[in-house]
Amino acid sequence: MVVPAPVYPGMRKNSVLAVLCGVVAMTVLDLSVVNVALPSIQQDLNVGSADLQWVVVAYGVAVAGFLLVGGRLGDLFGHRRVLVIGVGVLMVASFAGGVSGTFGLLVAARAGQGLGAALAAPNALGILSRTFAEGPERNRALGIFGAAGGTAAIGGSIAGGLLVQGAGWAWVFFLNVPLGATLIVLALTRTPTDADRTDRTGLDLAGALTLTAGLGTLAFGVHESVAAGWLSVHTIGPVLGGIALLAAFALVESHARTPLIPLPTLTRPTLAFANAAAGLLWASFLGLIYAATLFVQQVLHWSPLAAGASTIPIAVLSLGVSAVIAPRLITRIGAPPALALGMAIQALGLLLLLRVPAHATYLSDLVPAYSIVGIGLGLAQVAVQIAAFADVADDEAGLAGGALETAREMGGALGLALLVSLAVGGATDLTAAFHRSMLGGAVFAGLSALVASTLLHRAGQRANAVRRPTNSPDIGSTEPYAGDRS
Repeated sequence: MVVPAPVYPGMRKNSVLAVLCGVVAMTVLDLSVVNVALPSIQQDLNVGSADLQWVVVAYGVAVAGFLLVGGRLGDLFGHRRVLVIGVGVLMVASFAGGVSGTFGLLVAARAGQGLGAALAAPNALGILSRTFAEGPERNRALGIFGAAGGTAAIGGSIAGGLLVQGAGWAWVFFLNVPLGATLIVLALTRTPTDADRTDRTGLDLAGALTLTAGLGTLAFGVHESVAAGWLSVHTIGPVLGGIALLAAFALVESHARTPLIPLPTLTRPTLAFANAAAGLLWASFLGLIYAATLFVQQVLHWSPLAAGASTIPIAVLSLGVSAVIAPRLITRIGAPPALALGMAIQALGLLLLLRVPAHATYLSDLVPAYSIVGIGLGLAQVAVQIAAFADVADDEAGLAGGALETAREMGGALGLALLVSLAVGGATDLTAAFHRSMLGGAVFAGLSALVASTLLHRAGQRANAVRRPTNSPDIGSTEPYAGDRS
């Protein structure tokens, strides 16, 4: 059974999708474009190696802390309304980052960018899910949407290299000002208006505060382990504090009259296991981009532009697989098997990078591994989105989108901290540190494949059994868990 999407008079679905792809590209761009600029930022602002990661971490922590809040705000007050506000916040914070003259101000601006992205990203997914009918139509839209995000991650590295070598690193932030203004106009004119809700309830402020504080504190503790070590009070204190705050959040939500996050939805097996797989996926991929950017600039002594352009194979193959191959394969075999396959392929690509020498050549040492990673990423990022939205009602689409993006950002932030800690501890040189990071990333990818092929696969089978009436056709041909027929 295919669930139809509502029809919006005067709205062309392709135009809606184009705007949403622009929004997700902007949010992903803010993460990837800065990576290439890290060496220049470190030199110009006199930043120590242990502190440099906060340029990336501040963004990820803010996104992870506010994403569920952003998704729920969209469900309550309108997806388009909250999306536009988010893009505006991101645009203002980007300008602040460009004019910042100190490391502290830059980190604060990055946190502001994260807040804006947290408001915009889940509501872009929310609009997509209620614009495109469940089944092949939504699978195709999610494939293009995922490709836009994956391509922006790599395209941002290239754009960042051009800007750093030309106008300077501040322009990687100024780039978002005209882009944000354009997207706001397009969102207001090309996406469906928000439906009036007569059952709108107040915001659960206590839940929002405990959730955001818990996620942010936990991420801070993990990242402190890089400099202080895992047994230091500077690490253990924030980690335990973050866990306590998250426990307090669960307690608040269980007693709230109008909870910010309905726990039955968030703990639904299909959504929970898809989020776990997504977190491991982005821990693996973000670790690769961060470590590879530093490796080629600091060890191979490439220019920022060359460093950014080196990842083109990932972008091209990810785009092709996401837009063309992934939707068809998922319709045939199902989201969990496709996700497991994609992550296994990505793990293989990362393992190939263990053989990269200190005097690596691009074509023989990097291109084969990058190409394999791109194929795996393109398949996995579409499959995980389809899996996460299974059995999610339209009025909870923003929540599901927020949960998925939170898993991505939190997985990326925590995974990066673990990989940096692994690389710094015991590595004899920068090449050895790169190899240790790639090994850790491959482990993350393998764990994601394991979650998808076991826990998520079984949850999908149970969901299909519940949704399929007696003597009805197998929904596997059109719904996200196609292929779960064992």
